[in-house]
Amino acid sequence: MSSETPTHAPAVPDAETKASAGAFVKARRASLVGAIFLMATSAIGPGFITQTATFTVTLGASFAFGILASILIDFVVQLNIWQMVTLTGKRASELANQAIPYSGYLLAVLVMFGGLVFNIGNIAGAGLGMNALLGLDPKVGGAISAVLAIGIFLFKRAGVIVDRVMVVLGILMIGLTIFVAIASNPPIGEALRQTVFPETMDFAMITTIVGGTVGGYITYAGAHRLLDSGTAGPEHIRQVTKAAVTGILVTGVMRYVLFLAILGVVASGVTIDISGATANPAAQAFLAAAGQFGLRAFGLVFWAAGITSVIGAAYTSISFTTVFKPGISLRARNLATVAFISVSLVIYLFLGTAPAALLVFAGGFNGLILPIGLTIFMYIGWFRRDLLRGSRIHPVLLTLGTLVTALTWYMGAVSIGPIFAFLSL
Repeated sequence: MSSETPTHAPAVPDAETKASAGAFVKARRASLVGAIFLMATSAIGPGFITQTATFTVTLGASFAFGILASILIDFVVQLNIWQMVTLTGKRASELANQAIPYSGYLLAVLVMFGGLVFNIGNIAGAGLGMNALLGLDPKVGGAISAVLAIGIFLFKRAGVIVDRVMVVLGILMIGLTIFVAIASNPPIGEALRQTVFPETMDFAMITTIVGGTVGGYITYAGAHRLLDSGTAGPEHIRQVTKAAVTGILVTGVMRYVLFLAILGVVASGVTIDISGATANPAAQAFLAAAGQFGLRAFGLVFWAAGITSVIGAAYTSISFTTVFKPGISLRARNLATVAFISVSLVIYLFLGTAPAALLVFAGGFNGLILPIGLTIFMYIGWFRRDLLRGSRIHPVLLTLGTLVTALTWYMGAVSIGPIFAFLSL
């Protein structure tokens, strides 16, 4: 036998190939982190903060049970929908249309309208944040924040900017809220007890916080961001599942920490106004817990929550337009996103509803439309495996999803009146 080197010896990756592979892995990791924070910061918006403050004031430690229930529902909803979107590589509305003709159009309209309602509240929240932080008129602050969000989408590297902004502001929001939670010295033992054994249960409250955490556009925010970054197909399902779980955990921890911060203030006997025209219950709690520093910290948190949610709501809502015009370019979608934010701003500037009431209503409204999308996806999971490229969603996850779908329909039916009553606060 010849001792010469074989003609077809395996190729050794050169430095350029290794660098390309490393860049790909880094980019994919960045897109996963961006999707996590897009979902989490879309959920942790000014509505999230205002809802948590309002219900903590009205229900006290019993609100802890609502938080636990919302986290469990969120897990089931996000895991089912993120996995199906990833397996098919199709946006939610396109997938719905393939499963049930025209249902994708209905889903798109509902999500976009729910996103618009939320975005009006998000801009209001960003304005309230700048008011607490800098003393600006809320409408001026809202306008400045909307213009900043528009600037992000007009920039050529908008996708990279969105990912980085979400991560930085998300971490900032969590850190500041943890500080105030420690400063307020909440009754943790009582909160833990009522997390499992609540003295009061309110379905309208649970529907509202579920809607504010995973309802409407928020359900699809991270999954659509992953599609835009090229993370689709069965080979990515493990990473996407991990990203969904992480996003829900971030959201759940943030809500519980915020709840504890406000509960500490309420338990100390401080009276918090939740019904006035200019009421900002979370700001009052932060002020009581940590003085002027707490108020300024709250302003920064609330502004960060507002502007990241403006980005998340607009980005995800416009991502549903592809069902009406397939193949729409990224530039066209960015321009449509700019228009979406602009319309939200104009409505906010001319709206007379108190911002806090609008923020609570937005969560409730999105909670009411949540079961419609869930029903479509449960049908796909059980009966349209052909759309999932031959893969399957685990039967246990589908069973839990079906139970949650039934529960959200029931909660929506018994909560519709109280949710619309929030507008009169």
